[in-house]
This record gives sequence, C-alpha cells and structure tokens, in this order.
Amino acid sequence: MDPLAYILSPIVSSFQITPQFISLALVITTSIYLLVRQYDSQNLTDKNGNHIPVGPVGLPIVGSFPFLTHYPELTLDYWAKRYGPIYSFWLGNQLFVILSDPNIVKDLMVTNGAIFSSRKDMFLKSQVILAGSGVTVTPYNDQWRKHRRIAASWLSKSAVEGYTDVLDYETSVLVRELFEYGKAGSVPVNPQPHAGRCSLNNTLNIVFGIRTDSIDHPLVARALYLSREFMNCTGPVSNLTDFVPILQHIPNYMTTRARKLHEDLLETYGGLIRKFEMKLASGDDVPDCLVKTMLETREVEKLEFIDIAMLASTFMIGGAETIASITQWFTALIPAYPDIQAKAHEELDRVVGRDRLPTVEDKKYLPYIRAIIKEVGRYRNPFWLGSPHVNTQDFTYRGQFIPKDTVLITNTYTMHHNPQRYPEPFAFNPDRYLNDHTLSSESTNLANAMERDHWAFGVG
Repeated sequence: MDPLAYILSPIVSSFQITPQFISLALVITTSIYLLVRQYDSQNLTDKNGNHIPVGPVGLPIVGSFPFLTHYPELTLDYWAKRYGPIYSFWLGNQLFVILSDPNIVKDLMVTNGAIFSSRKDMFLKSQVILAGSGVTVTPYNDQWRKHRRIAASWLSKSAVEGYTDVLDYETSVLVRELFEYGKAGSVPVNPQPHAGRCSLNNTLNIVFGIRTDSIDHPLVARALYLSREFMNCTGPVSNLTDFVPILQHIPNYMTTRARKLHEDLLETYGGLIRKFEMKLASGDDVPDCLVKTMLETREVEKLEFIDIAMLASTFMIGGAETIASITQWFTALIPAYPDIQAKAHEELDRVVGRDRLPTVEDKKYLPYIRAIIKEVGRYRNPFWLGSPHVNTQDFTYRGQFIPKDTVLITNTYTMHHNPQRYPEPFAFNPDRYLNDHTLSSESTNLANAMERDHWAFGVG
C-alpha cells in the first residue's frame, strides 16, 4: 500500500459527512463567492469609466452591516458628512446608494422616477412576510400596478375627503379619552395606546369599515404589535438575511420571526376578511371599504385570498404606525415647550373658541397649528430612512455610476438637519414654518426641492 494512503486511510474511514459539515462547507463556499463578487463590484464602472459613488469599505461578507445595527440614521448622517450627499456601501451582496440632498432626491426619484420607482424584492419583507403581495415592497411590474390601482382608489384626494368626518370623530374621541384617563390633567396618562387606537380606527374604517370601541379592545394591542414587529423585522438595513443568500436557506432567528409574523397577519387580518366574506355571501349589509372592493372585484382583478389579505395587512401596518408615532411625539413635545403650547392655545381660542373642537375645515385658519404639525414631522420623523427604491436600468448621475438593481435610500435624517434649509436644526421651532402656507401634499410638488416642508411621508 502506498505510504500516504496507509496514513490517511484511518482518517478517511472515520470521516463522516454530517449536516454540520454540509452547512460549514456551504458557508465557506458562499463566503468565498461573496468576497470575490464584492471585490469585483468595487470596480464597477459605466462605459465611460465612471465609478460608483465613494463610501465606506465595510467588512468581508457582511459589508457595513455591523455599523448600522443601532440608530443607523446617525451612522448614515456621519457618512454623509464624510463622503458627501450621495455615497454607497455594501450589505452582503447588495449595493446601496444613500441620498442626503433634496435636489438629488428629486432628480433621481421624481424627474427620473420611471427608472427609480421599483422596489427591491426583499426576502423577508416581500417573499416571507407579505408573500409577494405588498404594494410597497413588490418590484415595478404589472402586479404592482394592479395593486397600486386598487390601493389608490381608497387613498386618492377625493376618497380621503369622503371620510374626513371619521377623522374628526376619532380625533375628538382621542382628546376626550386623554382628558378622562388623565382625570383632567391631575394624573399622568400614557398616550401610546390612545394615539395608536385613534390611527388604528381611521385605518380600520378604510380597510374593513369597522372601529374598536376602547383601548382595551383586543384588536388594539394586537394590531399595534403587528405594526411594530413588521417595522422591526423589515427596516432597510435591519438584517443580513436579505443580502446574504445562504442565510435564507439556513434556519435563523430572523427567518423564523418573519414566518411567524406572516402567520399572525393571516390569522388577524385574514380572519377579519373571512368574516367579512361570509357576511357578503349571506347578503348582509356591509360597509363600503377596501376589503369589499377587493372581494367584489377578485375575479376581474384575478386576486387570490393571499393577495387580499396581504394588501389589507399593508394598509393596516402603514396606517396604524405612521400617524400614531407622530401623534405620540406631539404629545411628548408640546408639554416640554410651554411657550409654544401657549401660542397654540391662543390661536385655537381666537379661531375656534371653547365651545367646540376644531375640525378639518378650520385648518386653513390655524397657521401656527399647521406649523407645529409640520415641525413635529421634521423634528421627529418616525422613519428616518425612506422606503428603499431600486433602479431598473444602469444610470449615471453627475459622473457617478448607479448600476441596475442598486437599492437607493433617502436619508431624511441628514436632510431634516441641514442648517442651510433649517437654521438651528436641532431646535424644535414651529416658527420656521409660519410663512409656509402649503399643505404637505402640496409641498411635495414645489419646483424647488429645498423649499419642501419635510420628507416624513416619503418622496412623492
């Protein structure tokens, strides 16, 4: 026998291919692949030799992920000051480009919106949690256009004006309950469940035509938990599973958490849809709402039950979380600034009086109240990192190459703290908006992006 074979034979004979060995081999193989791909990608150029925007180098395999796990907006702000208003970094195998200037955001996301309006097909958010049916997370294709058309029928300006009475009513309930639970200001009150229920009821009315009757209703805690869990699982830089493919095939904490969330959404909102469907089939009188529209047009629109459930879930998550967060920040900020509170009271007493509550019709006569609302959105945006966009073709902007399928994120933290646009940006100062007479919806269409009030609700 060959001496080398004699030496190795007992080792080979005792060697076993275990699941642990296969997993290790896959990790090593994938790691080598990602290292090579990451090295090659750093040298990406267009046909004219323009490079991708400069940015932090990051670490092998994981890229810049370790620097973005806590308060990523602060890290992105630091990098914006170091690398400029447009820079790039890698998370796993995905190239990110961060936009920190209003004019750049408008040039790319609005002027060239046909190229930059798509979405990254994120593994956790799109494929696992929303099963490919979330209107805000699917790529720009026929399915996206269909879902967006259905959603727009209930979010257009005319549609919103149709249920302003509901918004007024839920707001009056919120004010009354805070007054009652706080015993007319004599005891502390936690505004979170009350603000959450208010925004939840507004969204429930649009989606299901129903409302909850108290903060103790089980759907209140359940819906707010689902919204928060979704945000924690799907932040644009919150996990590596989306960008290291092998993690999508190995059981891990994030995939388990995402699958559980998908099941919870189906149980909660899918369950409400089933009940609604039974009433509709029985000929019962059911309110006009998004779910009714989807059920009645499911054959024409070729909607599966999972499509209806996930579209409803997307509405519920977005509607409940955003407004509730801004309302909670309002209740935290106003007591901390008694001078601002006094000026707001003076305007309300003068315009509305003390015999009734303000309504939507009063807003055009309340410029200081409008300024406070705008400043809360600027000062404490609930989502500092905008919804990720993806470009559908190569694009070169100001000599910087953005390859197809790059993820672009609007860095609103840096934009909201730009001293050129907002003097003393870390001060809470509604006076900065006193000469701004536009609604936020109107402000998005201003020709000069630097004059826009804020970017709390996204690009469009």
